[in-house]
Amino acid sequence: MNNVVHYSLFDTAVNGWLIETGLLDLRHGSEIGLVVETGCRYHGELAFPDEIAAGIGIGRLGRSSVRYEIALFAGGEETAAAEGFFVHVNVDRTTRRPVAIGPERRKKFEEILL
Repeated sequence: MNNVVHYSLFDTAVNGWLIETGLLDLRHGSEIGLVVETGCRYHGELAFPDEIAAGIGIGRLGRSSVRYEIALFAGGEETAAAEGFFVHVNVDRTTRRPVAIGPERRKKFEEILL
């Protein structure tokens, strides 16, 4: 699997969780998260047609930013094949200016704080 696919899986895991928890409304939400930093460490190989599971947690919760920690696991393995992170800055959808994470959003993030 090409390295760029790992980043796509990270993005899918984070955005899937945001949508499931009601923190992201792709069409009508007033706030969105812009990716400002990413990284990945590779520990093993992932390949098609592996079934891949992703685990996410919050590594850091700032005033207007969130650092997600993501691990990718192949075929039921207990050891991550890749570990990465995404930093989102919470911004106003229209102005793209940073906005503070509100109390309801913060509470959801704190539920998966590492």
